[in-house]
Amino acid sequence: MARERKRAVLALEDGTVFEGIAFGAELTQTGEICFNTSMTGYQEILTDPSYRGQIVTMTCPLIGNYGTTEVDSESSQIHVRGFVIEELCEIPSNWRSEKSLHDYLADAGVPGIEGIDTRALTKRLRVSGAMRATLSTDGSLDPDGAVEAAKNAPPMEGSDFVKEVTTDETYHWDPEGKLSREWTLVNPTSGETLEETDGEMYRPLIDPKYRIVAYDFGIKRNILRSLRQKGFEVEVVNSRTPASEVLARNPDGVFLSNGPGDPAALDYIHGEVRQIIDKKPVFGICLGHQVLAHAFGGKTFKLKFGHRGGNHPVKDLRTDKIAITSQNHGFAADGDSLPDHIEVTHINLNDDTVEGMCHRDYPVFSVQYHPEAAPGPNDASYFFEEFANLIDQSR
Repeated sequence: MARERKRAVLALEDGTVFEGIAFGAELTQTGEICFNTSMTGYQEILTDPSYRGQIVTMTCPLIGNYGTTEVDSESSQIHVRGFVIEELCEIPSNWRSEKSLHDYLADAGVPGIEGIDTRALTKRLRVSGAMRATLSTDGSLDPDGAVEAAKNAPPMEGSDFVKEVTTDETYHWDPEGKLSREWTLVNPTSGETLEETDGEMYRPLIDPKYRIVAYDFGIKRNILRSLRQKGFEVEVVNSRTPASEVLARNPDGVFLSNGPGDPAALDYIHGEVRQIIDKKPVFGICLGHQVLAHAFGGKTFKLKFGHRGGNHPVKDLRTDKIAITSQNHGFAADGDSLPDHIEVTHINLNDDTVEGMCHRDYPVFSVQYHPEAAPGPNDASYFFEEFANLIDQSR
């Protein structure tokens, strides 16, 4: 049955209004609007907790081609406030698809808008910077009302969305070793030993070699899978867990996860991490990287429109090698504010912002981008092995 085409409104706080067609849920939401330049991976983007509080625009013109499947989700729910695309694929074509994108958003209570000029929207954000926005698909607001709602929405600066996405209870990730196995297609000539579950083939996991604690600031499932695949047994704790409790577990290392919001607003986390960096090997990704910057005594700042996409070039200053990386962040570490005992190891070649750093005296390092991104480039996957090597060296 054909979907009823209803009017939707997207309004920015500067007065810009786009009118299009509603899909997904029928309601009105506000949040900071941003854009992602990835060609694929819309389900991973929708379910990434780092997008909490944001309305996401995809610059790729046709979205929804391959539908959605639950095993591709990066968390247990959709976190974006709204979804903006140019054209919705109504009939997905993929043998793995379980729901169309429209049904996926509708069932989750998330509004979407299609049929707008996403190129014009993206250019507006690149020129004017990130803005608050309103997405209304239920007919409750006219354009003027939508603009006013955007102006009254809370800003991203000073926001603590980590408290909304962190785990309530401590848990051990994948104790049975089933969720982290790498899915693969069968190649009869490879000679690989594979495991079969429900007709799907997986590469078996190696035995755990390291026991770590991971702070959950909005952790993605594929980070947990990647850690387990590299031999890490992971215990996940709430973002407010005191350092004393983490150290009492005597882990081999501590991991600081990705997450949403303003890192400067997380002073209660900065203080706990500060108590760990001289006692255990530490690895931080994305928000974890920014938290470390504050724990080191540095600062972070808001980027004009953020880095979000799968094609960002990053240079490793130690080797002069360049990697293509997947990124999703609206804040960055201020390199000039970092103390002398912190070494900047990676920079973004688009704007020279800090993409990686390490402590000169302790086994502590971090990266701003996502080595685990799925889908995404694999250039940076070696960081999990680097964490393992640091633990080995510190034993």
